[in-house]
Amino acid sequence: MTGRTQFQFKARLVVMLGVIFCCGLAYSQKDLPINIDDSKVKPLPSLVNSDLQKSLEKELMSNPNWKSLMNNNKMAVGIVDLSNPENAKYASINGDYMMYAASLPKIAVLLSSMDAIEKGELKETPEIKKDMRSMISKSNNEATTRMIDRLGYDKIQSVMTDPKYMFYDESRGGGLWVGKRYGSGGDTNREPLKNLSHAATVNQVCRYYYLLANGKLVNKGRSKQMLDIMGDPELHHKFVNTLDNIAPDARLYRKSGSWRTFHSDSILVWGNNPNRRYILVALIDDAGGEQIIRDLVRPVEKVLKAERIHFAVN
Repeated sequence: MTGRTQFQFKARLVVMLGVIFCCGLAYSQKDLPINIDDSKVKPLPSLVNSDLQKSLEKELMSNPNWKSLMNNNKMAVGIVDLSNPENAKYASINGDYMMYAASLPKIAVLLSSMDAIEKGELKETPEIKKDMRSMISKSNNEATTRMIDRLGYDKIQSVMTDPKYMFYDESRGGGLWVGKRYGSGGDTNREPLKNLSHAATVNQVCRYYYLLANGKLVNKGRSKQMLDIMGDPELHHKFVNTLDNIAPDARLYRKSGSWRTFHSDSILVWGNNPNRRYILVALIDDAGGEQIIRDLVRPVEKVLKAERIHFAVN
């Protein structure tokens, strides 16, 4: 390495470290929701980043099993980089492909409940607050069914298709839907595209978490309340199992689901270090889906880390 080359390398390294340090200072807020100007909270499709997309595809497709699942619409993954909330980045694979998502769509019941409480349609009693927490943290089916019965399918559908949110959009492959109680009995209200009772797409779930992190679900106060309900998950499998080991101090906000071969997980990771702040969602139709979801965390963090270094250097 010549003297000039060494100088150029050191200069770029200084710039890279400076950018990383400055970003850490600028976005070191500890609490959620994120406190940024409304104009900085943008529609998720506008956050798609081509470099992040290429890196995600390259990393995940290098696993032959995952590649086969993704090519056959049996696996969908989405990530949102929140290390710099004013410049969030998004990438996904099969993002608009709707799948059966078991208990993950209980987050739709949570939002619908908060919307009803805010509008005075549902009274916020200690029993209801307990059911909402149990529905999310423990994925309790009985608590969820009680919340569904209190709300009704029409209410849940109206919130999911509300123009304010559009978490279920037929023109974009569907999305979040709850049209069946989590137990036997009762009527059903299946979604119109695939006749699924509990459905999700990666894109819509990532949108949900992105808006939640920025305090845009119902309002900032209700978003904070939802974050409190979704925080400190009591089920330590899938994404949480891996993050317990590699990021024990990070705050986790999460909802997962499993039924037969269908495995799903969704998480907002908020580390003390801004470089470990992201949203990760996976939907998988495979008997080994639980382990695949555990194994996804490290390669996704590798992609995010590499992309930040690439951005800093260039």
